[in-house]
Amino acid sequence: MKNMTLKNIADACGGTLYGGQEELEITGAVMDSRLIEKDFLFFAIKGERVDGHQFIPQVMEKGAACAVCEEAPEGLKGPYILVDDVKKAMQDITSFYRAGLSIPVVGITGSVGKTSTKEFIASVLEEKYKVLKTQGNYNNELGVPLTLLRIREEHEAAVVEMGINHFGEMHRLSRMAAPDLVVMTNIGDCHLEALGSREGILKAKSEIFDFMSTDGTVIINGDDDMLSTIKEVHGKAPVTFGKKEGSLCYATDIRQKGLFGSSAEIHMPSGSFQAEIPLPGEHMVYNALAAAAVGEALGLSCEEIAAGIAAVKPTAGRSNLIRCGDKVIIDDCYNANPVSMCAALDLLAQADTRKVAILGDMFELGENAEKLHGDVGRHAAEMSVDVIICVGEMSGRMTKEAEAGNARGSEIYYFPTKEELLEKLPEMIKPADTILVKASHGMGFAEVVERLKKVQ
Repeated sequence: MKNMTLKNIADACGGTLYGGQEELEITGAVMDSRLIEKDFLFFAIKGERVDGHQFIPQVMEKGAACAVCEEAPEGLKGPYILVDDVKKAMQDITSFYRAGLSIPVVGITGSVGKTSTKEFIASVLEEKYKVLKTQGNYNNELGVPLTLLRIREEHEAAVVEMGINHFGEMHRLSRMAAPDLVVMTNIGDCHLEALGSREGILKAKSEIFDFMSTDGTVIINGDDDMLSTIKEVHGKAPVTFGKKEGSLCYATDIRQKGLFGSSAEIHMPSGSFQAEIPLPGEHMVYNALAAAAVGEALGLSCEEIAAGIAAVKPTAGRSNLIRCGDKVIIDDCYNANPVSMCAALDLLAQADTRKVAILGDMFELGENAEKLHGDVGRHAAEMSVDVIICVGEMSGRMTKEAEAGNARGSEIYYFPTKEELLEKLPEMIKPADTILVKASHGMGFAEVVERLKKVQ
Protein backbone atom coordinates (compact mmCIF):
# COMPACT_ATOMS: atom_id res chain seq x y z
CA MET A 1 0.00 0.00 0.00
CA LYS A 2 1.51 3.30 -1.16
CA ASN A 3 3.28 5.28 1.59
CA MET A 4 1.89 2.95 4.28
CA THR A 5 5.11 2.23 6.14
CA LEU A 6 4.97 1.53 9.87
CA LYS A 7 6.63 4.89 10.54
CA ASN A 8 4.13 6.82 8.42
CA ILE A 9 1.23 4.94 10.00
CA ALA A 10 2.44 5.71 13.53
CA ASP A 11 2.99 9.37 12.64
CA ALA A 12 -0.45 9.63 11.02
CA CYS A 13 -2.27 8.50 14.16
CA GLY A 14 0.07 10.05 16.72
CA GLY A 15 1.01 6.63 18.06
CA THR A 16 4.30 5.15 19.26
CA LEU A 17 5.85 2.30 17.30
CA TYR A 18 7.47 -0.47 19.32
CA GLY A 19 9.66 -2.97 17.46
CA GLY A 20 9.40 -3.72 13.76
CA GLN A 21 11.03 -2.08 10.77
CA GLU A 22 9.99 1.53 10.32
CA GLU A 23 10.12 1.26 6.52
CA LEU A 24 8.10 -1.97 6.30
CA GLU A 25 5.09 -1.30 4.08
CA ILE A 26 1.81 -3.02 4.97
CA THR A 27 -0.18 -4.94 2.34
CA GLY A 28 -3.63 -4.62 3.92
CA ALA A 29 -5.56 -3.68 7.07
CA VAL A 30 -8.33 -5.47 9.01
CA MET A 31 -9.94 -5.60 12.43
CA ASP A 32 -11.04 -9.25 12.13
CA SER A 33 -8.23 -11.59 13.18
CA ARG A 34 -9.62 -14.29 10.87
CA LEU A 35 -8.84 -12.13 7.83
CA ILE A 36 -5.18 -11.50 8.62
CA GLU A 37 -2.65 -12.11 5.86
CA LYS A 38 1.11 -11.62 5.71
CA ASP A 39 2.20 -8.02 6.40
CA PHE A 40 -1.34 -6.84 7.23
CA LEU A 41 -2.05 -4.16 9.84
CA PHE A 42 -4.36 -5.33 12.64
CA PHE A 43 -6.66 -2.92 14.49
CA ALA A 44 -7.31 -4.29 18.00
CA ILE A 45 -10.82 -2.89 18.39
CA LYS A 46 -12.60 -3.26 21.74
CA GLY A 47 -16.13 -4.29 20.81
CA GLU A 48 -19.21 -4.89 22.93
CA ARG A 49 -18.59 -8.64 23.02
CA VAL A 50 -15.02 -9.16 21.83
CA ASP A 51 -11.76 -7.33 22.61
CA GLY A 52 -9.37 -7.45 19.66
CA HIS A 53 -6.39 -7.13 22.00
CA GLN A 54 -6.72 -10.79 22.97
CA PHE A 55 -6.06 -11.82 19.36
CA ILE A 56 -2.80 -9.89 18.90
CA PRO A 57 -0.51 -12.94 19.56
CA GLN A 58 -2.61 -14.96 17.11
CA VAL A 59 -2.36 -12.41 14.27
CA MET A 60 1.38 -12.09 14.80
CA GLU A 61 1.74 -15.84 14.35
CA LYS A 62 -0.13 -15.48 11.05
CA GLY A 63 2.41 -12.93 9.80
CA ALA A 64 0.79 -9.60 10.62
CA ALA A 65 3.12 -6.64 10.10
CA CYS A 66 1.91 -4.72 13.14
CA ALA A 67 -0.98 -4.26 15.59
CA VAL A 68 -2.56 -0.95 16.55
CA CYS A 69 -3.60 -1.20 20.19
CA GLU A 70 -4.43 0.74 23.34
CA GLU A 71 -2.57 -1.58 25.71
CA ALA A 72 0.94 -3.01 25.33
CA PRO A 73 0.53 -6.72 24.51
CA GLU A 74 1.85 -8.85 27.36
CA GLY A 75 4.99 -10.72 26.41
CA LEU A 76 5.16 -9.14 22.94
CA LYS A 77 8.13 -6.91 22.18
CA GLY A 78 6.66 -5.77 18.87
CA PRO A 79 5.81 -4.69 16.41
CA TYR A 80 2.83 -2.72 17.67
CA ILE A 81 1.69 0.90 17.64
CA LEU A 82 0.40 2.13 20.97
CA VAL A 83 -2.43 4.70 20.77
CA ASP A 84 -5.04 6.22 23.09
CA ASP A 85 -8.02 5.19 20.94
CA VAL A 86 -7.82 2.50 18.23
CA LYS A 87 -11.01 3.64 16.46
CA LYS A 88 -9.72 7.22 16.25
CA ALA A 89 -6.33 5.90 15.09
CA MET A 90 -8.03 3.88 12.36
CA GLN A 91 -9.76 7.02 11.12
CA ASP A 92 -6.55 9.07 11.19
CA ILE A 93 -4.62 6.37 9.33
CA THR A 94 -7.39 6.13 6.72
CA SER A 95 -7.39 9.90 6.20
CA PHE A 96 -3.63 9.77 5.63
CA TYR A 97 -3.96 6.93 3.12
CA ARG A 98 -6.86 8.60 1.29
CA ALA A 99 -4.85 11.81 0.92
CA GLY A 100 -2.30 9.91 -1.13
CA LEU A 101 -4.82 8.47 -3.59
CA SER A 102 -5.54 10.11 -6.93
CA ILE A 103 -8.59 8.08 -8.02
CA PRO A 104 -12.12 9.55 -7.87
CA VAL A 105 -14.12 8.53 -4.80
CA VAL A 106 -17.92 8.53 -5.00
CA GLY A 107 -19.60 8.94 -1.59
CA ILE A 108 -23.24 7.83 -1.33
CA THR A 109 -25.65 8.83 1.43
CA GLY A 110 -29.39 9.17 1.96
CA SER A 111 -32.21 7.62 3.96
CA VAL A 112 -33.26 4.90 1.52
CA GLY A 113 -31.62 3.16 -1.41
CA LYS A 114 -27.93 3.70 -0.62
CA THR A 115 -26.91 0.09 -1.19
CA SER A 116 -28.91 -0.37 -4.40
CA THR A 117 -27.63 2.97 -5.70
CA LYS A 118 -24.08 1.87 -4.88
CA GLU A 119 -24.60 -1.28 -6.93
CA PHE A 120 -25.95 0.70 -9.91
CA ILE A 121 -23.11 3.22 -9.80
CA ALA A 122 -20.43 0.54 -9.47
CA SER A 123 -21.96 -1.47 -12.32
CA VAL A 124 -21.96 1.60 -14.57
CA LEU A 125 -18.40 2.64 -13.73
CA GLU A 126 -17.15 -0.92 -14.26
CA GLU A 127 -17.88 -0.44 -17.96
CA LYS A 128 -14.80 1.81 -18.09
CA TYR A 129 -12.87 1.55 -14.81
CA LYS A 130 -11.53 -0.95 -12.32
CA VAL A 131 -13.84 -0.20 -9.37
CA LEU A 132 -13.70 -0.88 -5.65
CA LYS A 133 -17.05 -0.70 -3.84
CA THR A 134 -18.37 -1.09 -0.31
CA GLN A 135 -19.00 -4.72 0.60
CA GLY A 136 -21.91 -5.83 2.76
CA ASN A 137 -22.85 -3.39 5.52
CA TYR A 138 -19.42 -1.73 5.78
CA ASN A 139 -20.90 1.77 5.66
CA ASN A 140 -20.28 3.10 9.18
CA GLU A 141 -17.36 4.46 11.22
CA LEU A 142 -15.66 1.06 11.21
CA GLY A 143 -16.73 -0.12 7.77
CA VAL A 144 -15.86 3.01 5.77
CA PRO A 145 -12.17 3.06 6.81
CA LEU A 146 -11.84 -0.66 6.13
CA THR A 147 -13.37 -0.11 2.70
CA LEU A 148 -11.02 2.75 1.85
CA LEU A 149 -8.02 0.76 3.06
CA ARG A 150 -8.89 -1.91 0.47
CA ILE A 151 -8.09 0.47 -2.40
CA ARG A 152 -5.03 -0.69 -4.33
CA GLU A 153 -2.95 0.62 -7.23
CA GLU A 154 -5.05 -1.25 -9.80
CA HIS A 155 -8.26 0.53 -8.78
CA GLU A 156 -9.35 3.47 -10.91
CA ALA A 157 -12.46 4.53 -8.94
CA ALA A 158 -14.10 3.80 -5.58
CA VAL A 159 -17.80 3.78 -4.68
CA VAL A 160 -18.28 4.19 -0.92
CA GLU A 161 -21.60 3.87 0.90
CA MET A 162 -21.82 6.13 3.96
CA GLY A 163 -24.50 5.52 6.60
CA ILE A 164 -25.13 7.36 9.88
CA ASN A 165 -27.66 7.69 12.68
CA HIS A 166 -26.16 10.50 14.81
CA PHE A 167 -24.88 14.03 14.30
CA GLY A 168 -21.12 14.23 13.80
CA GLU A 169 -20.75 10.75 12.28
CA MET A 170 -20.92 11.93 8.67
CA HIS A 171 -18.36 14.64 9.46
CA ARG A 172 -15.93 11.91 10.49
CA LEU A 173 -16.80 9.69 7.51
CA SER A 174 -16.32 12.62 5.13
CA ARG A 175 -12.92 13.36 6.64
CA MET A 176 -11.82 9.83 5.78
CA ALA A 177 -13.47 9.45 2.38
CA ALA A 178 -12.91 13.02 1.11
CA PRO A 179 -15.34 12.26 -1.75
CA ASP A 180 -14.90 13.81 -5.19
CA LEU A 181 -18.52 13.10 -6.04
CA VAL A 182 -21.37 13.04 -3.51
CA VAL A 183 -24.67 11.28 -4.28
CA MET A 184 -27.68 11.90 -2.02
CA THR A 185 -30.64 9.59 -2.66
CA ASN A 186 -33.42 11.05 -0.48
CA ILE A 187 -34.35 12.24 3.01
CA GLY A 188 -36.93 10.00 4.69
CA ASP A 189 -38.27 9.08 8.11
CA CYS A 190 -35.44 7.02 9.56
CA HIS A 191 -33.01 7.45 12.50
CA LEU A 192 -35.50 9.94 13.93
CA GLU A 193 -34.68 8.76 17.44
CA ALA A 194 -31.33 10.57 17.34
CA LEU A 195 -31.79 13.08 14.52
CA GLY A 196 -35.27 14.28 15.50
CA SER A 197 -36.81 15.28 12.16
CA ARG A 198 -36.29 15.19 8.41
CA GLU A 199 -34.64 18.60 8.76
CA GLY A 200 -32.26 17.06 11.28
CA ILE A 201 -31.57 14.15 8.93
CA LEU A 202 -30.73 16.54 6.09
CA LYS A 203 -28.42 18.55 8.36
CA ALA A 204 -26.62 15.42 9.57
CA LYS A 205 -26.19 13.93 6.10
CA SER A 206 -25.04 17.27 4.68
CA GLU A 207 -21.93 16.91 6.84
CA ILE A 208 -20.67 14.84 3.90
CA PHE A 209 -19.82 18.17 2.23
CA ASP A 210 -17.37 19.06 5.01
CA PHE A 211 -14.35 17.33 3.47
CA MET A 212 -15.43 16.70 -0.12
CA SER A 213 -13.22 18.01 -2.90
CA THR A 214 -13.81 21.75 -3.29
CA ASP A 215 -14.12 21.30 -7.04
CA GLY A 216 -16.17 18.11 -6.68
CA THR A 217 -19.69 17.36 -7.87
CA VAL A 218 -22.82 16.97 -5.75
CA ILE A 219 -25.58 14.82 -7.30
CA ILE A 220 -29.00 14.90 -5.62
CA ASN A 221 -32.51 13.59 -6.13
CA GLY A 222 -34.26 16.70 -7.44
CA ASP A 223 -37.69 15.20 -6.76
CA ASP A 224 -37.00 15.05 -2.99
CA ASP A 225 -38.49 18.08 -1.26
CA MET A 226 -35.70 18.30 1.32
CA LEU A 227 -32.78 17.74 -1.04
CA SER A 228 -34.18 20.27 -3.49
CA THR A 229 -33.46 22.97 -0.89
CA ILE A 230 -29.72 22.48 -1.54
CA LYS A 231 -28.96 25.22 -4.06
CA GLU A 232 -25.17 25.18 -4.01
CA VAL A 233 -22.20 23.47 -2.37
CA HIS A 234 -18.77 25.11 -2.41
CA GLY A 235 -20.11 27.66 -4.87
CA LYS A 236 -21.44 25.09 -7.37
CA ALA A 237 -25.05 24.13 -8.09
CA PRO A 238 -25.73 20.41 -7.61
CA VAL A 239 -26.52 18.08 -10.49
CA THR A 240 -30.12 16.90 -10.11
CA PHE A 241 -31.77 13.67 -11.19
CA GLY A 242 -35.44 12.73 -11.15
CA LYS A 243 -38.58 12.00 -13.11
CA LYS A 244 -39.30 15.63 -13.83
CA GLU A 245 -37.83 17.51 -16.78
CA GLY A 246 -36.53 20.21 -14.44
CA SER A 247 -33.73 17.85 -13.41
CA LEU A 248 -30.50 17.74 -15.42
CA CYS A 249 -30.75 13.95 -15.61
CA TYR A 250 -34.35 12.76 -15.94
CA ALA A 251 -36.44 9.82 -17.14
CA THR A 252 -39.42 9.65 -19.49
CA ASP A 253 -41.48 6.82 -20.96
CA ILE A 254 -41.09 4.72 -17.79
CA ARG A 255 -42.56 1.26 -18.29
CA GLN A 256 -42.91 -1.08 -15.34
CA LYS A 257 -42.43 -4.80 -15.96
CA GLY A 258 -43.61 -5.93 -12.55
CA LEU A 259 -41.11 -8.14 -10.78
CA PHE A 260 -38.90 -8.12 -13.86
CA GLY A 261 -37.81 -4.49 -13.55
CA SER A 262 -38.60 -1.59 -15.84
CA SER A 263 -37.41 0.40 -18.82
CA ALA A 264 -37.07 4.15 -19.33
CA GLU A 265 -35.68 6.77 -21.65
CA ILE A 266 -32.94 8.57 -19.73
CA HIS A 267 -32.01 12.11 -20.76
CA MET A 268 -28.72 13.78 -19.81
CA PRO A 269 -26.94 16.95 -20.99
CA SER A 270 -24.68 14.75 -23.16
CA GLY A 271 -27.52 12.79 -24.78
CA SER A 272 -30.37 10.33 -24.31
CA PHE A 273 -30.58 6.54 -24.27
CA GLN A 274 -32.97 3.66 -23.61
CA ALA A 275 -32.28 1.98 -20.27
CA GLU A 276 -33.27 -1.54 -19.30
CA ILE A 277 -33.43 -1.61 -15.49
CA PRO A 278 -33.33 -5.26 -14.35
CA LEU A 279 -34.24 -4.80 -10.67
CA PRO A 280 -37.93 -4.48 -9.72
CA GLY A 281 -39.57 -1.45 -8.19
CA GLU A 282 -40.29 2.09 -9.31
CA HIS A 283 -37.58 3.38 -6.97
CA MET A 284 -34.94 1.55 -9.03
CA VAL A 285 -35.46 4.15 -11.76
CA TYR A 286 -34.02 6.75 -9.36
CA ASN A 287 -31.02 4.50 -8.69
CA ALA A 288 -30.42 4.19 -12.43
CA LEU A 289 -30.67 7.96 -12.85
CA ALA A 290 -28.13 8.55 -10.08
CA ALA A 291 -25.77 6.10 -11.73
CA ALA A 292 -26.24 7.80 -15.10
CA ALA A 293 -25.38 11.18 -13.57
CA VAL A 294 -22.21 9.76 -11.98
CA GLY A 295 -21.27 8.01 -15.21
CA GLU A 296 -21.63 11.21 -17.20
CA ALA A 297 -19.58 13.17 -14.64
CA LEU A 298 -16.76 10.62 -14.95
CA GLY A 299 -16.70 10.58 -18.73
CA LEU A 300 -18.71 7.50 -19.70
CA SER A 301 -20.68 7.43 -22.94
CA CYS A 302 -24.44 6.86 -23.12
CA GLU A 303 -23.76 3.36 -24.47
CA GLU A 304 -21.47 2.51 -21.55
CA ILE A 305 -23.96 3.85 -19.00
CA ALA A 306 -26.83 1.87 -20.56
CA ALA A 307 -24.75 -1.32 -20.51
CA GLY A 308 -23.81 -0.79 -16.86
CA ILE A 309 -27.43 -0.25 -15.79
CA ALA A 310 -28.54 -3.39 -17.64
CA ALA A 311 -25.79 -5.43 -15.96
CA VAL A 312 -26.61 -4.57 -12.32
CA LYS A 313 -27.23 -7.54 -10.01
CA PRO A 314 -29.38 -7.72 -6.84
CA THR A 315 -27.80 -8.18 -3.42
CA ALA A 316 -29.10 -10.42 -0.65
CA GLY A 317 -31.77 -8.73 1.45
CA ARG A 318 -32.31 -5.90 -1.06
CA SER A 319 -35.32 -6.60 -3.30
CA ASN A 320 -33.64 -9.88 -4.24
CA LEU A 321 -36.00 -12.20 -6.12
CA ILE A 322 -35.57 -15.85 -5.15
CA ARG A 323 -37.42 -18.52 -7.14
CA CYS A 324 -38.30 -21.73 -5.28
CA GLY A 325 -40.32 -23.88 -7.65
CA ASP A 326 -43.47 -21.88 -8.46
CA LYS A 327 -42.97 -19.71 -5.38
CA VAL A 328 -41.20 -16.31 -5.53
CA ILE A 329 -39.64 -14.73 -2.43
CA ILE A 330 -38.85 -11.00 -2.45
CA ASP A 331 -35.96 -10.94 0.01
CA ASP A 332 -35.89 -7.34 1.26
CA CYS A 333 -35.09 -8.10 4.88
CA TYR A 334 -31.78 -6.26 5.25
CA ASN A 335 -33.36 -3.11 6.63
CA ALA A 336 -36.58 -1.12 6.73
CA ASN A 337 -38.13 2.27 7.32
CA PRO A 338 -41.59 3.62 6.40
CA VAL A 339 -40.55 4.80 2.94
CA SER A 340 -38.85 1.54 1.92
CA MET A 341 -41.66 -0.52 3.47
CA CYS A 342 -44.29 1.20 1.32
CA ALA A 343 -42.08 0.93 -1.79
CA ALA A 344 -41.69 -2.81 -1.18
CA LEU A 345 -45.46 -3.22 -0.79
CA ASP A 346 -45.98 -1.33 -4.05
CA LEU A 347 -43.62 -3.80 -5.70
CA LEU A 348 -45.40 -6.82 -4.22
CA ALA A 349 -48.72 -5.50 -5.53
CA GLN A 350 -47.42 -5.95 -9.09
CA ALA A 351 -47.21 -9.74 -8.75
CA ASP A 352 -49.84 -11.75 -10.63
CA THR A 353 -50.13 -14.59 -8.08
CA ARG A 354 -51.37 -14.71 -4.47
CA LYS A 355 -49.46 -11.98 -2.64
CA VAL A 356 -48.15 -12.41 0.92
CA ALA A 357 -46.46 -9.64 2.92
CA ILE A 358 -44.43 -10.64 5.99
CA LEU A 359 -43.61 -7.36 7.73
CA GLY A 360 -41.60 -6.82 10.91
CA ASP A 361 -40.68 -4.01 13.28
CA MET A 362 -38.84 -0.91 12.04
CA PHE A 363 -36.25 0.47 14.47
CA GLU A 364 -34.89 3.94 15.32
CA LEU A 365 -38.09 5.82 14.49
CA GLY A 366 -38.23 7.83 17.70
CA GLU A 367 -41.39 9.13 19.34
CA ASN A 368 -43.46 8.69 16.15
CA ALA A 369 -42.63 4.99 15.84
CA GLU A 370 -46.12 3.79 16.70
CA LYS A 371 -47.84 6.08 14.19
CA LEU A 372 -45.32 5.25 11.44
CA HIS A 373 -45.91 1.53 11.94
CA GLY A 374 -49.62 2.24 11.70
CA ASP A 375 -49.13 4.13 8.44
CA VAL A 376 -47.40 1.11 6.92
CA GLY A 377 -50.23 -1.15 8.07
CA ARG A 378 -52.78 1.15 6.47
CA HIS A 379 -50.78 1.22 3.23
CA ALA A 380 -50.59 -2.59 3.20
CA ALA A 381 -54.37 -2.80 3.53
CA GLU A 382 -54.87 -0.39 0.65
CA MET A 383 -52.73 -2.48 -1.71
CA SER A 384 -53.96 -5.64 -3.39
CA VAL A 385 -52.13 -7.87 -0.90
CA ASP A 386 -53.91 -11.13 -0.12
CA VAL A 387 -52.17 -12.00 3.16
CA ILE A 388 -50.62 -9.50 5.60
CA ILE A 389 -48.48 -10.99 8.37
CA CYS A 390 -47.13 -8.55 10.99
CA VAL A 391 -44.39 -9.60 13.40
CA GLY A 392 -42.88 -7.94 16.46
CA GLU A 393 -43.82 -5.76 19.40
CA MET A 394 -44.18 -2.49 17.46
CA SER A 395 -45.97 -4.19 14.60
CA GLY A 396 -49.04 -4.58 16.80
CA ARG A 397 -50.04 -1.07 15.73
CA MET A 398 -49.30 -2.04 12.11
CA THR A 399 -51.75 -4.91 12.48
CA LYS A 400 -54.51 -2.76 13.99
CA GLU A 401 -54.32 -0.18 11.22
CA ALA A 402 -54.24 -2.90 8.55
CA GLU A 403 -57.39 -4.39 10.06
CA ALA A 404 -59.06 -0.98 10.28
CA GLY A 405 -58.41 -0.25 6.61
CA ASN A 406 -59.05 -3.75 5.31
CA ALA A 407 -61.69 -3.01 2.66
CA ARG A 408 -60.25 -5.63 0.26
CA GLY A 409 -60.77 -8.60 2.55
CA SER A 410 -57.10 -9.46 3.08
CA GLU A 411 -56.16 -12.16 5.56
CA ILE A 412 -54.33 -10.44 8.43
CA TYR A 413 -52.25 -12.18 11.09
CA TYR A 414 -50.12 -10.98 14.00
CA PHE A 415 -47.24 -12.75 15.75
CA PRO A 416 -45.50 -11.10 18.72
CA THR A 417 -42.21 -12.86 17.92
CA LYS A 418 -40.34 -14.24 14.93
CA GLU A 419 -40.21 -17.65 16.58
CA GLU A 420 -44.01 -17.86 16.73
CA LEU A 421 -44.17 -16.94 13.05
CA LEU A 422 -41.63 -19.58 12.06
CA GLU A 423 -43.67 -22.26 13.81
CA LYS A 424 -46.84 -21.44 11.83
CA LEU A 425 -45.24 -20.37 8.56
CA PRO A 426 -45.42 -23.67 6.60
CA GLU A 427 -49.19 -23.88 6.90
CA MET A 428 -49.69 -20.26 5.78
CA ILE A 429 -47.84 -20.47 2.45
CA LYS A 430 -49.13 -21.90 -0.83
CA PRO A 431 -46.93 -23.33 -3.63
CA ALA A 432 -47.30 -20.43 -6.12
CA ASP A 433 -47.26 -17.50 -3.68
CA THR A 434 -45.23 -14.32 -4.14
CA ILE A 435 -43.92 -13.42 -0.68
CA LEU A 436 -42.38 -10.16 0.50
CA VAL A 437 -40.13 -10.40 3.58
CA LYS A 438 -39.20 -7.02 5.09
CA ALA A 439 -38.16 -5.68 8.49
CA SER A 440 -35.30 -3.87 10.17
CA HIS A 441 -32.05 -5.85 10.22
CA GLY A 442 -32.27 -6.44 13.96
CA MET A 443 -35.40 -8.57 13.50
CA GLY A 444 -33.28 -11.31 11.93
CA PHE A 445 -35.69 -11.95 9.07
CA ALA A 446 -32.99 -13.67 7.01
CA GLU A 447 -34.09 -16.71 9.03
CA VAL A 448 -37.63 -16.24 7.70
CA VAL A 449 -36.30 -16.22 4.13
CA GLU A 450 -34.38 -19.45 4.77
CA ARG A 451 -37.47 -21.13 6.24
CA LEU A 452 -39.58 -20.03 3.25
CA LYS A 453 -37.09 -21.67 0.89
CA LYS A 454 -37.82 -25.01 2.56
CA VAL A 455 -41.61 -24.71 2.51
CA GLN A 456 -43.03 -27.04 -0.12
